[in-house]
Amino acid sequence: MSESKSPRFIQTWLADAEAERAAARAALAATPASVAPKFFYDRLGSHLFEAITELAEYYPTRTEAAIFAAHGADMANAIGAGMALVDLGAGNCAKATRLFPLLEPSRYVAVDISVEFLRDALRQLQRDHPQVRVAGLGQDFSTTLDIPAEVLGNDRPVFFYPGSSIGNFTPAEALAFLARVRERAAGGGLLIGVDLVKPRAVLEAAYDDSLGVTAAFNRNALVHLNRLVGSDFAPRQWRHVAFFDDAKSRIEMHLEAREAVDVSWPGGGRRFAAGERIHTENSCKYTLEGFAELLVAAGFEAPCSWIDRQGWFAVFWAPAR
Repeated sequence: MSESKSPRFIQTWLADAEAERAAARAALAATPASVAPKFFYDRLGSHLFEAITELAEYYPTRTEAAIFAAHGADMANAIGAGMALVDLGAGNCAKATRLFPLLEPSRYVAVDISVEFLRDALRQLQRDHPQVRVAGLGQDFSTTLDIPAEVLGNDRPVFFYPGSSIGNFTPAEALAFLARVRERAAGGGLLIGVDLVKPRAVLEAAYDDSLGVTAAFNRNALVHLNRLVGSDFAPRQWRHVAFFDDAKSRIEMHLEAREAVDVSWPGGGRRFAAGERIHTENSCKYTLEGFAELLVAAGFEAPCSWIDRQGWFAVFWAPAR
């Protein structure tokens, strides 16, 4: 079978299980305690997040999709032809695939932490789009971004980072990440979704829905940790807390002990007082002007942007000439 009809799969990152366990235990033992957001996404957590995107309160997914539907042709004109579309955190590849008719990429590189997660999606994508050269790249791109030259060919690299995932980085981390993308995007650029500052009530409802799906998603991280590090968290002893911090312009998610709780794991453990919290996620919110300045500081050209009618969400195109 020719290269154009068979996806390539390249795994450049391999988990160090013992190092991950040690890092997770150290974060739990610290003051304040924390859990890395990646521990949300075991099998159940991934399904819970899919359910979250369907909730009435959770606006980002549908609002971003509406921006692409309304302005996709303008984005394609701004980006230009002849691209290798590099999809960061590709997941099931659905968001990028919906843009294929407009962007018409010559190559598509799906980047996720494991190529195993990408295999079925990419095989189907290759069948549906035989004219596109398809590759899956297993990489933890939050810390390392190394795109092999052979998967890009001679096409312009256009990086795609939808879903407002950039908000999970602190502003300093976001700047460092965007600078790494800029270094690898010469001749192309970055198409990125960004959640904007909006009324507190809207933001907090999106992360603390009335059905409690986000609460289940948050507590499921403890179940995942139990399997990973051998801890004995009881999720029912923990309350989901989400709030907007005006000073830091971010949503914070925490798990709060309902009562004094003793948690142990091999080689250690700790007592959590009633009301003590474990910090599980940040989601920074930006203004249009503030994020445009961040892109320029990272080395991109002045970006253009498209927003929804309510001004809740934005998609930026930042050229890297």
